[in-house]
Amino acid sequence: MRIFFLFWAYLLIAGSVLAQSSLSDPRFSKTTIDDNTKFTSVGNIGITVTNFGVLGDGFVEQVPVDQPSCEYPKGSGIEHMFDAGLWVGARTPTGIRVTTGAFNAARLPSGASQNFEFTSTADPNDVVVERSSLPEAKFFSPDAISHQDFVADFTDTNRFVPGTSIPIPGHEPLGIAVHLESYAWNFPFADAFVIFNYTIRNVSRDTLKDVYVGLWADLVVRNTNILPPRAGAPFFQDVGVGFMDNDTARMIYAYEYDGTNYTLADSYVALVLLGAEPQHGDAAYQGEMFHQWWLFSGGNEDWQRAPSDETSRYERMRTSIPDNIYQDIRNNLPGNYMNLISTGPFGHIDPDSSINVVFAIVCGKKAGTRPPRFDDIAAKANLLEHISWAQRAYFGEDANRNGVLDYLGTDSTEDVIPNGRLDRYVLPTPPANPRLKAVPENGRVILYWDETAEESIDLISKQKDFEGYRIYRSFIGDDRFSEGGLFDNMRLIAEFDRRDGLFYDTGLQSVRMDEPLIEVTTDPETGLKDTIVYRYKFEVENLHNGWQYAFAVTAFDSGDVSLNLPSLESSKLQNVVVVSPGTPPPAGGGQQLPQVGVYPNPYRARALWDGRLERERRLMFYNLPRNCEVRIYTLAGDLVDSFVHHGDTYNGTDIRWYQQFSQQNTIFPGGEHAWDLVTENDQAVATGLYLFTVKDLDTGRIQKGKFVVIK
Repeated sequence: MRIFFLFWAYLLIAGSVLAQSSLSDPRFSKTTIDDNTKFTSVGNIGITVTNFGVLGDGFVEQVPVDQPSCEYPKGSGIEHMFDAGLWVGARTPTGIRVTTGAFNAARLPSGASQNFEFTSTADPNDVVVERSSLPEAKFFSPDAISHQDFVADFTDTNRFVPGTSIPIPGHEPLGIAVHLESYAWNFPFADAFVIFNYTIRNVSRDTLKDVYVGLWADLVVRNTNILPPRAGAPFFQDVGVGFMDNDTARMIYAYEYDGTNYTLADSYVALVLLGAEPQHGDAAYQGEMFHQWWLFSGGNEDWQRAPSDETSRYERMRTSIPDNIYQDIRNNLPGNYMNLISTGPFGHIDPDSSINVVFAIVCGKKAGTRPPRFDDIAAKANLLEHISWAQRAYFGEDANRNGVLDYLGTDSTEDVIPNGRLDRYVLPTPPANPRLKAVPENGRVILYWDETAEESIDLISKQKDFEGYRIYRSFIGDDRFSEGGLFDNMRLIAEFDRRDGLFYDTGLQSVRMDEPLIEVTTDPETGLKDTIVYRYKFEVENLHNGWQYAFAVTAFDSGDVSLNLPSLESSKLQNVVVVSPGTPPPAGGGQQLPQVGVYPNPYRARALWDGRLERERRLMFYNLPRNCEVRIYTLAGDLVDSFVHHGDTYNGTDIRWYQQFSQQNTIFPGGEHAWDLVTENDQAVATGLYLFTVKDLDTGRIQKGKFVVIK
């Protein structure tokens, strides 16, 4: 049913270096690059962003990283969107035209890419560019708006798939170029939304009139760890939808309704209209919002069928679904709904002029404990809170949202960034995240962090308002059994703050070291060295070896009552570390070396930490030398499997378990290595007694041992 997107993805991935055709003739070409490799990762929501007008990845399995389509919370496997794309419709001298960036189409001619009408530009440099406002980030740029910007340019002027003679069926260009900037933050109050800032420029010779701009999306809320998206129709058919259009929120939204396919994806996803700016001098635009749905596979009524031509698509963009039909939808949930939010009309876009439209994709957990099918204001409390922060980010310095830089006497009361103009995308800032180092040991983890946060200056108050630190951790089994994933279930285990009459007044001395730990790191790409001075230390005891734990240290400020700012806290996700406690490599030096061993021993099939599949099993070798070779044999002496262990670089990604259930950055103690109970001939091992040898590659010393597998 979704084969159309797979073919489109094939064209864009397999032919990543393509040629750009002119408006009407594929013989004129320039080198182009189609980029669908970028996705938001700095916050708690992951969305793939491309330079050909599509958002999301259609649940295509990518290698080496399976990218998120709209995953929330990060690491949970709960996806909220198949794909999405920009729609632009207008009246032209030759009639109504609508360009669609993405669309549902169950039955397409083989080799067609109908309704995916934006392409990358003729500029080979127009790949998706990443930039960040975080000074320590790899893509730091003074031009960045957020903690993670993606910048892309695309066009609707091509009638052919660039670099090929394949026409885009039915595509009549409007003649527009689109500049997209997406913004994402890691602040805990602003990490559940991504803002999409579209600037749409008329590059044709004709004036575009009565212009409407929309965001279309195939919203699907599912836990893909429980119900894989490629399992078939049941994945898509259990969706509830709704809308709001008032001062609180201007949105359409979707959620997993319940029913037989309920997958513990108890969250919302919303397409939100944040605002728009018409061409200068255009008084026609009044900011109106429109909402529409139809069924993926159509139906007997007109509203249920996808709009099939330019005129019907334009009509959907300029009208909302009637109230009586909306009530019928709400009374007959769930379904497989396509979603369209739009705004207009913009009176005109003259040649070489532009308009600006800003949407956000926002997620939020359902509030309360009622079954998922309940959908009211109370259930949407978290979603609406996240939307309020997205709105606050959009309006930025414009605190009263009147579009004017207000003054009190000769001083501006809103010019936070003193430049004499209203700036958007300005948020209050918590202290910077401390830099965190985790050292796993036998049954415990030691956390070290620096004092970067204590020098932070709040953007709004202009004060150094650092107050204290909070330490969070996940618990045993959260990587496998927590609904929201390993990071989502981290709980506060300790808090330390200054003695100043605020909060608990615990003081910082109990965790501050007398002598700092100094570490010099080298960037593997640039070779640049960085010196980190860790001032604080906290030990977490009574942990289980071989299990994964997530740890984070955040910083929070004192807030500012005079500015109506609550105490703000930095993100748990920015410095979160995933650690597996266990044995370090033996010290050596002539001492009696500890015996190498295996746990659990005996290994019983379906061990508590195992996954559901045969290749998602593991057992752990411990007390391994820093550099060694491990060989596993049957009692008859046949080699079962072997691997080389390097404790300084081992991260577990040589087996499926860590590929599936970790973030592929787990920190190991250096003396442990996981094995997936799969032979070198790619077969699962059978019940039995197995022998192993461990050869220290530095000393030549060999140890022997045995373990039992019971299935």
